[in-house]
Amino acid sequence: MNLSDFDYDLPESFIAQTPLEPRDASRLMVLNRSAGTLTHAAFRDLPDYLRPGDVLVFNDTRVIPARLFAKKAGTGGQVELLMLKRRAPLMWEVMIGGKAQVGQILKVEGHTGLEAVVMQEFGDARRLVQFSQPITPLLERVGHAPLPPYIHAPLRERERYQTVYAKIPGSAAAPTAGLHFTPELLARLMAMDVQFAYVTLHIGLDTFAPVKEDRVEEHPMHGEWCEVTVEAAQLINTAKREGRRVVAVGTSATRTLESATQGAQGGQALAEFSGMTDLYILPGHRFRVVDAMITNFHLPKSTLLMLVSAFAGRKRILAAYAEAKQEGYRFYSFGDAMLIA
Repeated sequence: MNLSDFDYDLPESFIAQTPLEPRDASRLMVLNRSAGTLTHAAFRDLPDYLRPGDVLVFNDTRVIPARLFAKKAGTGGQVELLMLKRRAPLMWEVMIGGKAQVGQILKVEGHTGLEAVVMQEFGDARRLVQFSQPITPLLERVGHAPLPPYIHAPLRERERYQTVYAKIPGSAAAPTAGLHFTPELLARLMAMDVQFAYVTLHIGLDTFAPVKEDRVEEHPMHGEWCEVTVEAAQLINTAKREGRRVVAVGTSATRTLESATQGAQGGQALAEFSGMTDLYILPGHRFRVVDAMITNFHLPKSTLLMLVSAFAGRKRILAAYAEAKQEGYRFYSFGDAMLIA
């Protein structure tokens, strides 16, 4: 498949810069694959499109304040660090904004004496840095919300870039399909006997890395840590056995569930799983767990657009995106949502 197959035009004015209030005020496009129909609704109407016994699967990762500002020792030049992966107790892989060569000492703003030394360059904006003390306990004090680069408006409340059920710290980006849920909406779903399961995938910026290869199959997917607990696996396997739908909230939950199929035995759909996944879902993938998906509208030429194209069909997704533009939907992280059923 060619990269151009997953391209579409999106003027910058369609990119949502701020979240709506309340969270469930966003719009919801409902794509019914079997009927081939598109319906326009509000996200608060989600219960109208779910059934008693459906299992909603949420990614309960929590975004860490992974954006740091620092000054170069000696020159005072400003740089920005975006935490990606911890490699050792004091060693982190980061994305750097600005120039910093190996050996450069960076003085982190917000905490006297906290420094980072650049240990290795990776040939792009990524660096391996070693901090002078453990950084994780200090992030709430010195870190900032790591908003995507296409969002230019400041975030008034840090919690608005977290889901209301966020629990386990570790992500550099939010699982944005979950940002639409409110406690009240969750209570309504629970009252109609929709079941909840929680999995974890710590989202790295590699998820949003642009695909540069003309043949999309050649794009390297970087690993992300994920987990499906015994309890979640049992709940989901029971639903699959009884013919009830498993509805993944977001592409990260989808990748986690489909990654957990490799250990399934004896008629199970999936098994308990904990570890790294580099699952790359392209058209042609056979979905073994996910029956329906809630997702936002994704960037052109992105692996996320390829994933939803694998689930619903490339032409159908691009046609839905074209209609979303005609109807004035808001795109990307703070944008509107789609239910693919």
